[in-house]
Amino acid sequence: MDEEVQLLLDLASEQMEKGLNHFKNELTKIRAGKANPSMLDGISVESYGTQMPLNQVSNINTMDARTLTVKPWDKSMLEPISKAIGAANIGINPQNNGEVIILSIPPLTEERRKNLVKMTKTVAEDARIGLRNVRRDANEEIKLLLKKGLAEDVSKEAEARVQKLIDDYNAKVELLLAAKEKDIMTV
Repeated sequence: MDEEVQLLLDLASEQMEKGLNHFKNELTKIRAGKANPSMLDGISVESYGTQMPLNQVSNINTMDARTLTVKPWDKSMLEPISKAIGAANIGINPQNNGEVIILSIPPLTEERRKNLVKMTKTVAEDARIGLRNVRRDANEEIKLLLKKGLAEDVSKEAEARVQKLIDDYNAKVELLLAAKEKDIMTV
């Protein structure tokens, strides 16, 4: 039975790691006033009749701390890319110079910074909820194993290890959240 418990703990750890990675990915989408190519993740553009991610039809680079450039592989894509960025409603107006699309990232206002911090806290809470769901599922599996004959002391130990896992991952979420808040609020 100990093998089953270990497999269960490994699965819970793996699911929590996936949740943490998803949280990190969501944080990169929240802009902090600095140009970052990942700001354009999630924007897709119609290319030859198919919706494709922007990074699959162009090169996205950072010119400086406040400027991104989008250079399509096919110049006929300049206009559709420009429209897709405008339609994405990310607060950036694309400028097409005939070769590349230039995106100037405006400095954040104090109000916008506070809204971004709220958004970041919401994403962090979603990550915590995901971690709690993994803990709940793991504890339910432990109870099933208990009914199948798992020793009660082994069950209690497994539940304690699941709790330690969630505590560790919650601490990682808090560290990432604090770093992102600091990044957003730094002028």
